[in-house]
Amino acid sequence: MAGTRGKTTKAPKVPKTHAGARRRRKPAGASTGLPATELASRADGEKPSAVAELCEAISTDGGAVLASYREPYGGRWLLLAALPIERVAATPYQRNLSDTHVRKLEMVISKLGRFLDPIIVVRAPGEGGVHYWTPNGHHRLAAMRTLGAKSITAIVVPEPAAAYQILALNTEKAHNLRERALEVIRMYRELARLDQVTEEHYALEFEEPALITLGLCYEAQPRFSGGAYHPILKRCDQFINKPLHDAMAIREARAGAVRALDEQVSRHVEALKQKGLTSPYLRSFVVARLNPIRFRPKEAEPLGFDEVMDRMTKAAARFNPEKIKMDDLAKTGGAPEGME
Repeated sequence: MAGTRGKTTKAPKVPKTHAGARRRRKPAGASTGLPATELASRADGEKPSAVAELCEAISTDGGAVLASYREPYGGRWLLLAALPIERVAATPYQRNLSDTHVRKLEMVISKLGRFLDPIIVVRAPGEGGVHYWTPNGHHRLAAMRTLGAKSITAIVVPEPAAAYQILALNTEKAHNLRERALEVIRMYRELARLDQVTEEHYALEFEEPALITLGLCYEAQPRFSGGAYHPILKRCDQFINKPLHDAMAIREARAGAVRALDEQVSRHVEALKQKGLTSPYLRSFVVARLNPIRFRPKEAEPLGFDEVMDRMTKAAARFNPEKIKMDDLAKTGGAPEGME
């Protein structure tokens, strides 16, 4: 065509994506769940008997049901209720309170003069008059108590077992490794009293086997440097195929092995400091030097927990801090994944 010879057609510009940026997931092609008009009632107009009984129990406990409805995704029944604050407590396996976070909530609630974010609870009669456990609302509950509130609004879940699953939805405060591990081991102890199932049964709630072992380490030694060992344990620690109560003894032995190894590592770290090496990653550096699976070929048979600990313990006995130079430390490039 005249006038276009020698010219090329330019391709449309494609917006550049920032390096490392994640593309947003597209909405599902098909809708699911319930429409808004069906959340407040069922076709037969009646609530399940378990929900009706829960309504009566809340009233007996001195509370008041404000509404009953079905959640929009799975269609399960929930109750919105006002509960006497002294009847509510945090589940015993949660992470510890953050004083800073509680004080911030106290200030905001007091300044607004409103409490707008209901906690989530399950009814599980306990000691001292506590009838409701909250797996998602520990900080809000503590703030309201400090402010002198008489009651608190809550979404009551009829199924008590949901208390262990709701922790996965908890976004009040980001967990660090220590908090996650302590939360898991506290949950583990509680479930060991109630159940005879294996660890694998609660894989979703426990997240990973390493957190169980590290939880025991943190209980025995609150300032334990779990981040140095987490990447290794993630690759060698496995769920134990025994009932939780029986598996606990094995878990305690594993935690003891990790802590015994850490005692050797601590001695090497002190020796390196005496040489003038003051990097905050000294412990991670020593652990990496002892790690038998660091450069293990992917096609090689995986090493189990006992084999890894045995090899690391022997490597720790051979480790000579006098041979370590500053250049060796500089090459490590910082802390491993999972450091707090």
